[in-house]
Amino acid sequence: MVYFQGGVEVRVTGRRIVATILDGIVLGLLYRASVAVVGGHYDSDLDFTRLTSKAGLGWVVVALLYYVLLEGLFGRTAGKLVTGIRVIDAKTGRTPGLFTALVRTLLRVIDGIGGYLLGWIIVVFNDRRRRLGDMAADTLVVRA
Repeated sequence: MVYFQGGVEVRVTGRRIVATILDGIVLGLLYRASVAVVGGHYDSDLDFTRLTSKAGLGWVVVALLYYVLLEGLFGRTAGKLVTGIRVIDAKTGRTPGLFTALVRTLLRVIDGIGGYLLGWIIVVFNDRRRRLGDMAADTLVVRA
């Protein structure tokens, strides 16, 4: 298998953490906006029943689109833009594309266990600094 051999810097774990927090803030604001538009209630407690509301389901769709469209088309979410990192295809060094970004995003469910603790542990002990989503999608997160 041939991989992109550019001089990319993959040791961006701290930036990834900050980007994840910033993206969480953006998605939290989008959730609050969806509650205001669609109706429902905002509950700051960890209550997974709120995902059954219209606003909760809408937020899941918005979060999925947020990651897939921004990373798939531009290689960056808002958090990655602010922290100066981007997602690239490990083989070509280019923006990953929508399907690759979808695969990467769907595995956030597993990587996100324990507030992304599982993903962080995997990244730290991986020589290419990849979480499960990156491994499955064959992507890298690099300095922009």
